[in-house]
Amino acid sequence: MEENPSKSEKGMRKLSVDGSSCLTGSGAGLVLISPDGWTLEYALRFKFKATNNEAEWEALIAGLTIAKHLEVRRIEASSDYQLVVGLANGEYEAREELMTKYLAHFQGMKSAFEDLRIVKVPRAENVRADQLSKLAMAEELEKNQTVLVDYLERPIISQEEVMDIDDPQEPNWMTPFVIWLRDGILPEDPADARKLVYRANRFQFRDGILYKRSFSFPWLRCLNPSEADYALREVHEGICGNKRC
Repeated sequence: MEENPSKSEKGMRKLSVDGSSCLTGSGAGLVLISPDGWTLEYALRFKFKATNNEAEWEALIAGLTIAKHLEVRRIEASSDYQLVVGLANGEYEAREELMTKYLAHFQGMKSAFEDLRIVKVPRAENVRADQLSKLAMAEELEKNQTVLVDYLERPIISQEEVMDIDDPQEPNWMTPFVIWLRDGILPEDPADARKLVYRANRFQFRDGILYKRSFSFPWLRCLNPSEADYALREVHEGICGNKRC
């Protein structure tokens, strides 16, 4: 029996993204549409130089970040840029260092969604996102009263250089989870890989921080050994020292 299309698409948000780059600057356009037709349009101006490839990645990641903050769980993101779609879907291999970093950031975001699809659409079906990306670079951007506007100070991949674990040369208990959720890399040993995938269902890596879902509380931030040691010392010797806590 074939699945009812309307049922399978229930709750699915549609996200259209496009990035533009030229001599005068770079920007991104985002259009997020809910199942009931509610539409959010967003223009993002970059305060840094970006190639077309980089602008497209920035647009996709920015759109997914907004969707995540709106607690969207099921989303289909569309772009007319074959390279980014191909990399995101594993059809192409990232060979340049920057593309590898963007792909790793994207992989780290996937766990925030129950269902995430990246699809390629013809340019004719991505007109509004393209218009917004060009509007982001226009001088009259500040005068626009109908579109949400923001500025990106630096590339998204430069904002996550510091990972929330100890010295990278000193792996700790969080390292396998971060490497799997952020980079999609599993341990070589099959048994260890299966165990990690099973346990990782209770973890989420977002904005450079590892979180764990508890049974009775919201997502809890994971601490590396030095952070845990500091927290314990703070409880016993700091704000709660010599007091009943």
